Amino acid sequence: MRNRYFGDKAFYKMTLLVAIPIMIQNGITNFVSLLDNIMVGRVGTVEMTGVSIVNTLLFVFNLTIFGAVSGAGIFTAQFFGKEDHEGIRYTLRYKLIISVSLTVLGVTVFLLFGEPLIMLYLRGEGEAENIAASLLYAKRYLRIMLVGLAPFAIVQCYSGTLRETGETSVPMWAGIAAVCVNLLFNYLLIFGKFGMPKLGVEGAAIATVLSRFVELAIIAIWTHRHVQKNPFITGTYRSMYIPRDLVKHITTKGLPLLINETLWAGGMALLSQSYSVRGYMVVSALNISNTIVNVFNVAFLAMGNAVGIIVGQLLGAGKNEEAKSTVRKLITFSVLLSAGVAMVMAAFSGLFPKAYNTDASIRSLATGFILSAAVFMPVNAFANASYFTLRSGGKTLITFLFDSFFVCVVSVPVAYVLSRFTSIPIIPLYIAVQALDLIKCILGYTLIKKGIWIHNIVETKEGAQ
Repeated sequence: MRNRYFGDKAFYKMTLLVAIPIMIQNGITNFVSLLDNIMVGRVGTVEMTGVSIVNTLLFVFNLTIFGAVSGAGIFTAQFFGKEDHEGIRYTLRYKLIISVSLTVLGVTVFLLFGEPLIMLYLRGEGEAENIAASLLYAKRYLRIMLVGLAPFAIVQCYSGTLRETGETSVPMWAGIAAVCVNLLFNYLLIFGKFGMPKLGVEGAAIATVLSRFVELAIIAIWTHRHVQKNPFITGTYRSMYIPRDLVKHITTKGLPLLINETLWAGGMALLSQSYSVRGYMVVSALNISNTIVNVFNVAFLAMGNAVGIIVGQLLGAGKNEEAKSTVRKLITFSVLLSAGVAMVMAAFSGLFPKAYNTDASIRSLATGFILSAAVFMPVNAFANASYFTLRSGGKTLITFLFDSFFVCVVSVPVAYVLSRFTSIPIIPLYIAVQALDLIKCILGYTLIKKGIWIHNIVETKEGAQ
């Protein structure tokens, strides 16, 4: 039993070498987002609510980009396992083309429909004056944040490729530098320190945009200056040529992932919208809890990425039996790690909301959301690791059904009905929706046990093309 579900010291060292840099990068990013949120929250509740609504909408764009590069990323990891640098170069080009295209589309949508989208979250009970003020701050914040969408998208192309080819530390250090810039300029521009203008939510947006350009500059310059470590980057921009058959193959595998991430993020936005009909106070409390929970979620999210990278490389190298053994151990580690993290989060659940300049009732509600999220963190860890396992072998249609299809067909309708047609309090309602993920865990366990994810998609050059 121990050898089946637990690895030796070498196994955990290998896993942590992949996962820890991702944890650190994402952890620092989310921690600075927490500080950013607290800084805005110190300005006032209406400002904090406006910013949180925009970030919920931008989350859909961010996950769409992630889904767009993830399809090609499956091929990158397996090409790397095969030591095919030309194949990696093609996948990077694919990522860049689709990410830039989606950025143009995203900016267009937000410019045309930004206000109606924001108003979807301001329809619950609340004072008209507060609702109008939150809308105003949200629009100001969104206008500036749109400038940062392009560098964000390109960073995902570079950092994803580096991670998939075994280089996880550089994206981590670039992320650390970016969040330091973000934090510094948040302090200077939100509150107007050291002679800088006091810009409030607009200052927060400017700081975020600056940090994204810094991150892009660091990661791109390092990649191009270290050609020996990154041979795939040589000639990447001489043309945007990608073999037609490979484009078709990546698109076939990647389109379900793109749709999946977009629909999943959209589903999360719709869940938040369903909760928001219970009142303006719920929107503010969810913003506080979600920001804090995101900091702690980095543990199991990074483990999911580690599953995708490690197992993808094993499949690309044709080590199927080792991949099966590794998956069991990685999922066990992820669940146990998240359980420990969840206990820490629960222990401090009442402390975090006190950092916000808001009503005691909002703080109390936020504490309830945090405790509820802590209970279901191990469940989310198992579901997340299952998702990345299925994805590592290119089973993207199955991952689509397992992930976003489930959210849109099960979670969102349940939240919609409970929020609008029952009088169940918001915390039990939130718990009921979270508990639905237990069904995903059962499905994930069944699919992994059957081994349908074991698939080498770059076994031959012809098969990749």
